[in-house]
Amino acid sequence: MKKPSSKIRDEIAKLQEQLKAAETREAERIGRIALKASLGEIEVDETELQAAFEDLAKRFRGGKVTTTGGKRGGGAAESNAPSTQDASGAAAGGTAEA
Repeated sequence: MKKPSSKIRDEIAKLQEQLKAAETREAERIGRIALKASLGEIEVDETELQAAFEDLAKRFRGGKVTTTGGKRGGGAAESNAPSTQDASGAAAGGTAEA
């Protein structure tokens, strides 16, 4: 038997609440790790930082890290590589402490 649209809307609302709670937990976890790695003290454009996080995510997923373009030029990509490595090392150390 088919569900009425009102029940489907209720289920969607519950799932959206669950998604929001899960995203909040994940953001807090990543934020704590980033602060332990002193990323809060670095003056960097959000788009560059997001690109560095995307590269880091690809690295841990086993994908090949490539530049995504945007504001990152050749020199910026080179300067981001060590900081990505430092962030991953700090993150690994941060998770061992927690």
